[in-house]
Amino acid sequence: MAAGDTTKTGRVNNDIYDHLGERWYTARDDPIALLRAEARARNPWIAGAIRQAFPSGEVKVLDIGCGGGFLSNYLAEAGFTVIGLDAAAESLMIAQRHDVTGRAFYVMGDAYRLPYASEAFQAACATDFLEHVDEPGRVVAEAARILQPGGLFFFATFNRNFISWLFGIKGVEWFVKNTPPRLHELSHFIKPVELRAMCEDTTWKVNRILSA
Repeated sequence: MAAGDTTKTGRVNNDIYDHLGERWYTARDDPIALLRAEARARNPWIAGAIRQAFPSGEVKVLDIGCGGGFLSNYLAEAGFTVIGLDAAAESLMIAQRHDVTGRAFYVMGDAYRLPYASEAFQAACATDFLEHVDEPGRVVAEAARILQPGGLFFFATFNRNFISWLFGIKGVEWFVKNTPPRLHELSHFIKPVELRAMCEDTTWKVNRILSA
């Protein structure tokens, strides 16, 4: 078990991502609509940070757990070379369908065993993903392996506390229609100190972790 991984109870319902289809882009009264809105707000910041770090030349980005391609397709439009990796074939198909550039490349794969050489990418992303796996430290370690020295790793996940349980789990169940059971499990949320330990175990320097 990688540093920072904790014992998980329950099982996150990741099977839903095999059956979302066009709801990735059309759902309104659905938690996927919240995810889409969150991505719209966050994507410009990620693209800007990558461009600031690498102002010239080709920049290769790996989007781990890319889902329907909200981030991957945005980064492709921004001019980056992007690979979106996910375990759900249908999500990858939808992501490819919504790539208006025709430049994003989508691959089915395992985040614990990324099918890429060491130091192959300048940036890697795992947004809204680490809370969906049992061993997030393994994902972080693999991201560190495929990043070149000075590369960037972007992540967004839930802090394991009462506020996240209330708003991220129960609030969505109570107030958002079409929320499936076990969309999230509190035991899979990650405290900032744990995530920092996962990163530092790879010898990364952690720039900033924001938490609620």
